[in-house]
Amino acid sequence: MRYGWIVGIVGLIVIAYISLNTLRTEGPGSTGPVVGKTLPPFAAPLVTSDLEGDANVATRPDQGDAGAVPACDVTDPRALNACTLARDRPLVLAFLTSGADKCTRELDVMQSVAADFPQVAFAAVGIKGKRDDFRQLARTHGWTFPLAQDRDGAVANLYGIAVCPTVVLAARGGRVTETLLGDEASTPRVLAAQVQALVRQ
Repeated sequence: MRYGWIVGIVGLIVIAYISLNTLRTEGPGSTGPVVGKTLPPFAAPLVTSDLEGDANVATRPDQGDAGAVPACDVTDPRALNACTLARDRPLVLAFLTSGADKCTRELDVMQSVAADFPQVAFAAVGIKGKRDDFRQLARTHGWTFPLAQDRDGAVANLYGIAVCPTVVLAARGGRVTETLLGDEASTPRVLAAQVQALVRQ
């Protein structure tokens, strides 16, 4: 067919559009990590640091693109390490994309709640996007919790992130207790109640 290549290009554009919007809309494919299981390990560059590269999601040495050493063994202070964050205290971990206002509003809520829970670790992971954009978002919104970049989307894939925002709650030691999707933690009152319940576990 003479126009077969046009159909192919249109098909690729539709697939790209669907993929882009998967992180911006709610849907049944959004699950987050498995409740009751330990957080999947990762170490990702902080957007405020000079550390470059993709996130380490390795669970054993020499895992190729996943990482040369297990993610939990990464001790570089320029990286956000999920194992270190959740080792001694509960963790509230949010995922966002740089172009979604809904995500930034959720992180503003998280920032307002974090001050009331100093015994809880709060952190966020920016999925793909540009590091400078995430850095600017954090500066503009006054977020004081650490924010890492998941440059190639490996952490998002590992955590089953398909809704922006997604907030994962984990007890001390890293056991996942709940995943909040979309508007489930959209106000300080609602999120504070969830965090309070996490602290009591």
